[in-house]
Amino acid sequence: MTHSLSNETTQAANDAAKRAAATLRAITNVQQHDVAVVLGSGWVPAAELLGITTAEFPVTDLPGFAPPAVEGHAGRFRSIDADGTRVLAFLGRTHLYEELGVDAVTHAVRTAHFAGCQTIILTNGCGGLDPHWRPGTPVLIKDHINLTGISPLHGAHFVDLTNLYSERLREMCKEIEPSLPEGIYCQFRGPMYETPAEIGMVRAIGGTLVGMSTALEAIVARSLGMQILGISLVTNAAAGMTGEPLNHEEVLAAGQAAATRMGELLGKVVRAL
Repeated sequence: MTHSLSNETTQAANDAAKRAAATLRAITNVQQHDVAVVLGSGWVPAAELLGITTAEFPVTDLPGFAPPAVEGHAGRFRSIDADGTRVLAFLGRTHLYEELGVDAVTHAVRTAHFAGCQTIILTNGCGGLDPHWRPGTPVLIKDHINLTGISPLHGAHFVDLTNLYSERLREMCKEIEPSLPEGIYCQFRGPMYETPAEIGMVRAIGGTLVGMSTALEAIVARSLGMQILGISLVTNAAAGMTGEPLNHEEVLAAGQAAATRMGELLGKVVRAL
């Protein structure tokens, strides 16, 4: 009974995403998108440099999407032509701490898959544990640690997460920008920032980046057979490293300051896929 219910839950999530993808095709007049990009806190201006926007709508025009609840997330999606590569860009995301359920968090990923995207680029604004990473530093996600206490998969759905963040795509990024470092991303549930003691724990288990998104989305993307590239933008030093308090305005300001560099990088990556 439990296994059957889990399968039904997964099917319901996929069916909701299929409806959203069908609506996407109808309102954009694009039958298939190739690459999805989820733009996190402060990343939205980077969308301007991905290519030519051919359609833009509130994300709530698609079934199953909630309006944005976080400043810095536009709550819109764009269909973009990047020299023939069709890009589906989500300007913002739903977070686990919004308490809409894990399927709401991963709905954009499922929708992108059923819209035809075989590759997804997940971005975020995050805290950095490496003192050399100043605010505005982009870091490739090499692997992650899920500290949310929840799985985005339902039931006995076993998924291999080896090389979750594609080594091929990371190497492609480093060919474009050789100075890009790599890090291990730890997702917390939020919405509170981490305590200095929690940052000490992250350091002890090998984490170098902390945030409130991305990992759950990446797991679902892998379960659907998508290729995944993760890029974090260090927007602040992690709690306890500088003695200064953390605030969301700092996150947004750092993201906006680095938006042009991020957009240029993503534009090159999308065209190289």
